[in-house]
Amino acid sequence: MKKAELQKKAGWLSWSEDDIKLLKRLYRKVKTREIAEQTGRTINALREKARTLGLRKKAYRLWSDKDLDILTKLYPTEKREVIAKKLGRSTDSVVKKARTLGLINQNVPAQWSKQEEALVKKLYLHKNCREIAEQVGRSLQAIRMRAWGLGLRKSAPSWSKKELSLLRRLYPLRTAEQIAQQIGRPVQATRAKIFKLGLKKRKA
Repeated sequence: MKKAELQKKAGWLSWSEDDIKLLKRLYRKVKTREIAEQTGRTINALREKARTLGLRKKAYRLWSDKDLDILTKLYPTEKREVIAKKLGRSTDSVVKKARTLGLINQNVPAQWSKQEEALVKKLYLHKNCREIAEQVGRSLQAIRMRAWGLGLRKSAPSWSKKELSLLRRLYPLRTAEQIAQQIGRPVQATRAKIFKLGLKKRKA
């Protein structure tokens, strides 16, 4: 089997400079699964690229007694983002630890409102969970759990004949980023489709 065919079978995608910059920015602080969801790559591909770049995950920092005291004192009434900044942790980390301690934040209603659920349904297929969490005001884990409970699943819409025709017509002359913007598709999805179709740039 040819190398190109092996790469295609494995779902291989080339790494652009923008891809590498994004990986360097996110890898230490964001879960690999979330980066994979955001970039459209496999977890193994991300880990292998991170290894070749010498990237390492941020070491897990244990919660000290002082941290727990601050969390217990502030969590019921203070905004979670403020607590996270004070403790030097992520908001998601603060929410998870508070949940294990049985703490409740008065700024976030325990029950989901119909408006919140409607917003999640509206955004889920078009934005990643982190963006939805920021917009709804819930934790990343809460968004994922609620989306699962609502039966929502992420699946990219099929490419129409018009989109494929436009892609073939534009690719020899424009970059993947420019085409993605014009078609209205994610850059990674556009690159994956270009690779799958075996499109080539015109020789000068």
